[in-house]
Amino acid sequence: MIELQKVCAGYEGRNVIRNINISFPKGKVTVLMGPNGCGKTTLLKAALGLISKSSGEILYDGTEIGSLSPRDIARKAAYLSQSRNIPHITAGKMVLHGRFPYLDYPRHYRKEDYDAVRAALTETDAIELMDCRMEQLSGGQRQKVYLAMALAQNTDTIFMDEPTTFLDVYHQLELMRLAKSLAAQGKAVVLVLHDLSMALKCADQAVVISDGELIKSGSPEEIFESGILNQVFSVKVYRADTENGWQYYCEPERQL
Repeated sequence: MIELQKVCAGYEGRNVIRNINISFPKGKVTVLMGPNGCGKTTLLKAALGLISKSSGEILYDGTEIGSLSPRDIARKAAYLSQSRNIPHITAGKMVLHGRFPYLDYPRHYRKEDYDAVRAALTETDAIELMDCRMEQLSGGQRQKVYLAMALAQNTDTIFMDEPTTFLDVYHQLELMRLAKSLAAQGKAVVLVLHDLSMALKCADQAVVISDGELIKSGSPEEIFESGILNQVFSVKVYRADTENGWQYYCEPERQL
């Protein structure tokens, strides 16, 4: 399990997140919610060692992150970032990048690596894209390939920053199904989502961040009942009891 204890981190000597205490348990979907610029992406990057913390501790199964090499971290946690370059390679070769932590230099791919690529592309409904070039794919198709690359990394924890970007409604719902399925397999799944309705429906653990600080965490029901989302987002969050459980929806606090 990855844990952050009193972590402060940021850029150019300025802390963007302050005194963050959070853990990402295996077998659970954790969703981070908060306004633009509140520090969600910074939190993910700090947890992965992509930026240095200024204070606090980041523990991977009890081991401080400073004691781990980048390769060690990459074998424990995968990251689907919010923005990525589009390389001039095929989708299959893109997903093979997820196998890099398991290869020595020079890289010689093994049967198990190609098997992992096929399994990941199948799981993200993108197997037919394997031989297509990345620059020729739509935004939604590329997003599925990048997700497959994260899955091919075969880690216990998967961080996804706005993974529904470019996906149509069907594939957004499929991504949420996949997140729950990965958690059921024992993985820790961490999502940054702006869609509050989807976040509350999918999360096992919901975390609200505002101005660089963790304001509240708990079950979706606890977060809803606290009213904190209304305060942080200046919206009214409602819910309705349906045959498929609670369904959440939002309206502006003030009608335009």
